[in-house]
Amino acid sequence: MAESSNATRLLLISNSTLHGSGYLDHAAGEICDFLGDVKRVLFVPFALHDRDAYASQARARFAQMGYELNAIHTSDQPARSLSRHEAIFIGGGNTCRLLKALYDQNLLDPIRERVRRGMPYIGSSAGSNIAAPTIRTTNDMPIVQPPTFDALGLVSFQINPHYLDADPNSKHKGETREERIIQFLEENATPVVGLREGAMLRIENGKTLLKGSTGARIFRRGSEPVETLPGDYLDEFLS
Repeated sequence: MAESSNATRLLLISNSTLHGSGYLDHAAGEICDFLGDVKRVLFVPFALHDRDAYASQARARFAQMGYELNAIHTSDQPARSLSRHEAIFIGGGNTCRLLKALYDQNLLDPIRERVRRGMPYIGSSAGSNIAAPTIRTTNDMPIVQPPTFDALGLVSFQINPHYLDADPNSKHKGETREERIIQFLEENATPVVGLREGAMLRIENGKTLLKGSTGARIFRRGSEPVETLPGDYLDEFLS
């Protein structure tokens, strides 16, 4: 079963851009506190088609925070790039595209091993999705087909970024996000954390702390969903 060791350090962000602010602005303080004295960050831009433009955006934002950021797709030996950097950031976009690229380049095992040995891992949206055992709770259209839905398994629970509460005034008759997660739990026993936009998970020393400006909703098979707020430790609900 997938799980995080006490050496594993993760910052899993629901969304890269929050309404009314710029790219990673809402998470910048938490990123800086999480990275601390780290100098060089390795960026994985595989979730978007234009990797160069995505890397340029991320590089500029991390430079504002005081970090050097290099993109893994520019290296002729991507796996070796892991050993030349102190932390890794996997950005958002399409989760299926991201996972397929990681499989195509044989990067899942090297990333998993480095992070489990203590390399700080930041994920946003799709980058948070793939920290879970599988990507079965992504919101994204499967525009490409990965060889499997199995992901990094850095945590023992599933993640649903951009979680949306049902709008009682909506005339839309499709499934709500809650209904789709409940359908997942009809077929799977793994708990799901619905991370609202503005929320993030900080995982250190084997503990999972909810951070950010909004809450999260935790879904477990056979139980009512649980509302949690920033500052709450979630481990009792996720074991």
